This record gives sequence, structure tokens and C-alpha cells, in this order.
Amino acid sequence: MFKSISFVFVAVAAVSASIVPRQSVSTPIGTTITGGFATYYNQFGGFGACGQQNPDSALIVALQTQRYASSLCGQSVTVTNLNNGRVVTASIADQCPGCANANSLDLSIGAWEAIGESTADGSEVPINWVLNN
Repeated sequence: MFKSISFVFVAVAAVSASIVPRQSVSTPIGTTITGGFATYYNQFGGFGACGQQNPDSALIVALQTQRYASSLCGQSVTVTNLNNGRVVTASIADQCPGCANANSLDLSIGAWEAIGESTADGSEVPINWVLNN
């Protein structure tokens, strides 16, 4: 009987925790966001969270889910690759639930290559970034 009650309690706690919404993180204009990582993703002809289709060559980024808000769609960010100093300015077009943390971005192939990275590496790089407008 005790095992059954314990199981029910644990199951209810697990379900309750999974439906708690993630706390959003604000993104102030002009503030340098540090401690993030960039990865890249393919468009595959799909629609991003902002409702647009973009080619892989487009200079776009996906914000980590805690930072994403539809009001940020189309705004520009400047991303700096901390490994080599290369910089790209890109537009927010999607959200990234798989990004490492709230300070991380997923870049289109075009933006990834603009910061001097190769898709053959398949890695992540440390970045800083700024919301421009």
C-alpha cells in the first residue's frame, strides 16, 4: 500500500513539475549577453517560430526558448564568435528549445559560416551577442 501511495505522489509531482511554464528571460536592447554558445541548424524549407520560410543562406538566428518572444521577430542581433572575433548581424526568426542555455543562439548556416565556422565541424562555439533594436 505504501509503495502505491508513494508512486502516486511521485507521479503527480512529476506531472506538476512538467506543466510549470518556464520563466522567461528578458533581453534588453544594447546589453551584451555573455555565457552563451552558438550552434547551427538547417531550414529544410520549414517555417520558423516567427512564421517565415528562410533559405539556409539567410542571416538569421533562433533564440533559446526562455528568451524567445514573438515581439522579437525580425529584430537584429550582432553575434561575436569568441574563438576568432568574427562578427555577424542577423535577424531573429525562430526559437531554439535545444540551445544550451538562455544566452545561447542557433544560427542559420549562412550566419554560422559568417562567423568563420564550418558545418563540417558540427560543434558549438562560445559567443557574446547584442540585441540591436
